[in-house]
Amino acid sequence: MADSNEMTINLVVLGKTQTGKSAAGNSLLGSSDFESCLSPSSVTMCCSLGRSGRILGLIRRNGCESALCVRVLDTPSYPHTALSKEQVRDTVRAALAHHFGEEGLHLALLVLRADLPLCPDESDDTVQLIQELLGPTWKDFTAVLLTHADKAEEAGYSEETYLHSASSTLLSLLRSVQHKYIFLDNHNSIIKEERNIVLTKLLNFIRKNNYQVLLKHSKE
Repeated sequence: MADSNEMTINLVVLGKTQTGKSAAGNSLLGSSDFESCLSPSSVTMCCSLGRSGRILGLIRRNGCESALCVRVLDTPSYPHTALSKEQVRDTVRAALAHHFGEEGLHLALLVLRADLPLCPDESDDTVQLIQELLGPTWKDFTAVLLTHADKAEEAGYSEETYLHSASSTLLSLLRSVQHKYIFLDNHNSIIKEERNIVLTKLLNFIRKNNYQVLLKHSKE
């Protein structure tokens, strides 16, 4: 949190290679801070922090409009084509402490592709990493971003019919994080109106969690 006229939310994006993780981070920031491209190997090799400008029109506090600032930590994927699980975990853990140790982390965003089925082994790998990074209360601080939602829509799925047909693995994951999920079309989310809808949903998740944060270090 910043001064009374500005609120900052701290987010980290986590997920497998080519899920659209970096692109999702760019969508949330309204920028192109993070490298995002089609590649036969993992693109992101290290963590990097992006920060949005002041976003108006989404928050009112004490009857007055406040500006929103979004900070997103982009991370190497797991599994990764060049880094071991331990390297990814240690890199992300150090970056979380460095960037969010003072203010804390509001939400971890687990990025999954809406156009691909989620299988048990894939879910287990990523969820285990999140558990190791965030600890036993990870479910309260994790939301799922389902990217490439435009492809699911093109295939004739609404959000309702998609979830009705989804794998038991995905449905179980969504239940575990108290149904905190957002369908994201990475292209449309760059549009201000679409981006604001996504940010409003994230703010609602954070509000329902009473603005609690994780990983905040107490000063000696």
